[in-house]
Amino acid sequence: MALVEMVMPKMGESIMEGTVLKWLKQVGDTIEQDESVLEVATDKVDTEVPAIQGGVLKEILVQEGQVVAVGAPIAVISTGGDEQPTASTPATEAAPAAQPTEQATAQPAEATATSAQTTQRLEQPASGRFYSPLVMNIAREEGISMQELEYIPGTGKEGRVSKKDILDYVASRQAGGAPATAPQPAAAAPVAPQAPAPQAAAQPQAAPVAPAAQVSTAPAQSYSGNVEIIEMDRMRKMISQRMVDSKRISPHVTSFVEADVTNIVNWRNKTKDAYKKREGENLTFTPIFIEAIVKAIKDFPMINVSVDGDRIIKKRDINIGVAVALPSGNLIVPVIHNADQMNLNGISKRLNDLANRARINKLTPADLADPTYTISNVGSFGNVMGTPIIMQPQVAIMAVGAIKKKPAVIETPEGDLIGIRQFMFLSHSYDHRVVDGSLGGMFVRRVADYLEAFDPNTSI
Repeated sequence: MALVEMVMPKMGESIMEGTVLKWLKQVGDTIEQDESVLEVATDKVDTEVPAIQGGVLKEILVQEGQVVAVGAPIAVISTGGDEQPTASTPATEAAPAAQPTEQATAQPAEATATSAQTTQRLEQPASGRFYSPLVMNIAREEGISMQELEYIPGTGKEGRVSKKDILDYVASRQAGGAPATAPQPAAAAPVAPQAPAPQAAAQPQAAPVAPAAQVSTAPAQSYSGNVEIIEMDRMRKMISQRMVDSKRISPHVTSFVEADVTNIVNWRNKTKDAYKKREGENLTFTPIFIEAIVKAIKDFPMINVSVDGDRIIKKRDINIGVAVALPSGNLIVPVIHNADQMNLNGISKRLNDLANRARINKLTPADLADPTYTISNVGSFGNVMGTPIIMQPQVAIMAVGAIKKKPAVIETPEGDLIGIRQFMFLSHSYDHRVVDGSLGGMFVRRVADYLEAFDPNTSI
């Protein structure tokens, strides 16, 4: 009998850990190679993880809700013999059922004994740091505010707070006791996060306790009977955190341009039926907008950058993220990689594929990896314009509004005329740390120029 460890696979360049959402197979179940064994949530997408090879699931090493680093073992598969793995199934099944309860009670006690004297706070808050869904859940249950969380030292990659870090911190805070914080209530004031830092350095054991005392009383809010309380789902919590982080990280500026897209509207009306018949897919306006954005990025490559401290990272790849509304009301941003290497038909087919799989939760982490610029079509909801929030670590995002008929002055060689034209607003939000008004304004104007110059004889 051969035993093979199944490990947490790498699911994208920037993804270093995942949260086990659900085991699709149980101990003793027979598994085919490439058959889905569990569901994993990352900071980008939920996905199913297939078995590395066939056999019998002998042992589950990670329970649902736990965060696992990429490359860490998550299960053991027995690949040899028919009888032996089956015979050991009852004993193996019983163990995982008992172990989580024992570990759940033993670990906090252990943490209290070993870490109460060692856990300290950072001298400065770690703003913009990513927190896994599990860490955020523990923080919420323990009454740890976002401000307090930013002062917790992290031992994970890039200083991230792991499950052990936050449990050690909670144990230390509980062991510290209320009297230690009584002399310095001001250190807990959430209004000025810079103030606690020097005191935290001088008294590492006392400072963490004070914020908890205030946070624990904050949720005591009463509601009348005429309300409905809705718990955010995991994705909405993630979106919420990302949007707050982006506003804190990037000073947003938004520029607006109105574009005459009459040629595009007339061309699509003439082409869409034949395209649907030939390709079996709808031809939307979005691929045309993406093509114009790609051309403008080539003209202004400093829009296609990210910021790393005091360094500007200029991207050679042009990967366009497209915001897609899900049936749940949440938003997800799949990516068209190397969009500059595709023609209009290629962009359209790739976009339709990503949008369709997004709506049935079949995207992979690779589908959401490494966007360099994002477009959001707010016009699909009937909005004429919007002020989109930048997707970190990008430095710009564009929203395209609804197309509306308007009277306009038309310049001709014979003189000016009044006519009915199709207009659309473009809203360009950019990070003023690295994109000044001139670059941000010229970029959106160039996109509008490409749209207005669209050739009505274009073939697709």
